[in-house]
Amino acid sequence: MRLKDKVAIITGAAGGIGFASVKRFLQEGAKVVLADFDKEQLDLRERELNEQGFNNFLTSVVDVSDRKSVDWMVRETVEAFGTIDVLINNAGITRDAMLTKMEPVDFQRVLEVNVAGVFNCTQAVIGQMLEKGSGKIINTSSVSGVYGNIGQTNYAASKAAVIGMTKTWAKELGKKGINVNSVVPGFTETNMVTTVPEKVIESIKGMIPLRRLGKPEDIANAYLFLASKEADYINGAVLHVDGGIMM
Repeated sequence: MRLKDKVAIITGAAGGIGFASVKRFLQEGAKVVLADFDKEQLDLRERELNEQGFNNFLTSVVDVSDRKSVDWMVRETVEAFGTIDVLINNAGITRDAMLTKMEPVDFQRVLEVNVAGVFNCTQAVIGQMLEKGSGKIINTSSVSGVYGNIGQTNYAASKAAVIGMTKTWAKELGKKGINVNSVVPGFTETNMVTTVPEKVIESIKGMIPLRRLGKPEDIANAYLFLASKEADYINGAVLHVDGGIMM
């Protein structure tokens, strides 16, 4: 097992990519904290995992934009499992609109979750990792953060910031035994994308060399690789998992 007895926090764990990652990590022997803002959905995921025979996990209702909430999650994790080895900053939201119509409150909220949330969670766990001189931090960006996207001023800005933080932390923390990397998903079969009209989806597929949308499991496998010992010499990377759409 590639993550046997490793302790991983996955934010946005009740969503498609997050939950696929939870299951993948549990299959590989990790102890996993499912962190999410949506208690109802988190409860459903907990029941699903129990029905599938998984038991080495903890659920935590958390607002990543609220530092006190994040600190509580970290305390819960350490009390339950003793340490933290991996942090997947997967939580994120959208509030799309064209520049001329975007409400300032929606611009701010996306930054609070997608940027401040990544900062809050990383700073909250880093003490555990520094204490033992090892750890893996994986931040979720987006192709929108690399190339921009119409109607996503706030989201593109937030995901570009994630890449900037990733590279900065990789330089600061690499010499202390902590790897920091970013995954850049392309168009993936999640709630964010499935609300898009079918005609648009087919057009997007036509632009992807692999001719399909990504599956949550595709992103989960990238997280798993970067969290594993196999990626011990990878630091500051921005790994595209997008079917080749942005070549």
